[in-house]
Amino acid sequence: MTARTLRGKVAVVGIGETTYYKHGQSPDAEFKLALQAILAACADAGIHPHRIDGFASYSDDRSDATRLAVALGLPRLRSATMQWGGGGGGCCAAVANGAAAIATGQADCVVVFRSLAQGQHGRFGHVSATTTAATVSGERAYLAPYGVISPPQRFAMRVRRYMHEHGVRQEALRAIAMASYHHAQNNPRAVMNGKPLDEATYDASRWIVEPLHLFDCCMENDGAAALILMDAQRAADCAQKPVYLLGAAAGSGPRFGSFAHNSIEYASGNFGTVAPDLYRMAGVEPKDVGVVQAYDSFTGGVLMALAEHGFFPPEAANDFLVLDNLVAKGGRLPLNTSGGNLAECYVHGFELVLEAVRQVRGTSSNQAARNDVALVVGGPMVSPVSDLLLGSGDVL
Repeated sequence: MTARTLRGKVAVVGIGETTYYKHGQSPDAEFKLALQAILAACADAGIHPHRIDGFASYSDDRSDATRLAVALGLPRLRSATMQWGGGGGGCCAAVANGAAAIATGQADCVVVFRSLAQGQHGRFGHVSATTTAATVSGERAYLAPYGVISPPQRFAMRVRRYMHEHGVRQEALRAIAMASYHHAQNNPRAVMNGKPLDEATYDASRWIVEPLHLFDCCMENDGAAALILMDAQRAADCAQKPVYLLGAAAGSGPRFGSFAHNSIEYASGNFGTVAPDLYRMAGVEPKDVGVVQAYDSFTGGVLMALAEHGFFPPEAANDFLVLDNLVAKGGRLPLNTSGGNLAECYVHGFELVLEAVRQVRGTSSNQAARNDVALVVGGPMVSPVSDLLLGSGDVL
């Protein structure tokens, strides 16, 4: 039986993004931001936009594929996929869905994108009168009556439990935040470029929800990012060095999405079943990964995800998660080398996928010493989550 895999079948041929803005400061509408990022990705790939025949996104992106096709003047639209659920946990799954369309002959050139204009449509995840109404359903029915109404509140409970069970100190979370800010200082695209973070500033920052300080929580931004996928054989004719999909995985562990927060693996990033599938498809192990871009809406989720991907056992987190280990220059495992959600921009994690492409290409502003295999981790602590492993042609 032929193995079912995406390994080496599809490549990223172009990446593009808009200027990244603070929340509410984009001069352009969300749909226009999406178009700008897509056109930038086409220019990067050296292809005409009319070659696009598919779109993929996640988290109910409002820029509808049919409308995008009309605005770009596409001759035809063949594939349009949207990853269900999981919020930012879908950032890698959207790439996998687009790649699957190409690998199965349903499309030839797929754009994967995410666009956000929170100034136009309101803050993502913001609690409003409609979310605190007298009647609520789903997860909120178990949370809102007790005042648990914001994402930091929901996820802080999982993080605190994990830290308690494994003896993880606050300094481990601090190192993750400082790595993102450290890398942002070399990244001119980063919103926090020119705003370095030191230990004293982190320690003195206000609590959002313990154990999460201000700098443990991501920014709120406007912007868009996109990449272009093509069949691996056709990718060689594009302007940029192809970056190949080695593996992809998405899903959830048993009962992780239980509405009453009573999962049997409550203190978890939810990669217990996903990470093994990823490594199996890619044919690599944790030791082969040279650089990681981990969705950092909250630093505690990064902590869990790194352990669940086999980079260290939970009890070794305090020793492994120090700044020197996480920086691109000389670090054992360079982390979030563009600044991530914390310090580059919050485009719902899709900017992390673009940075992984830059690392494999060798064009990052914080280039890792080992960059042939790059891991992207999507949305720890949500359901479903997703993963990507990207690599150079030498890895295939």
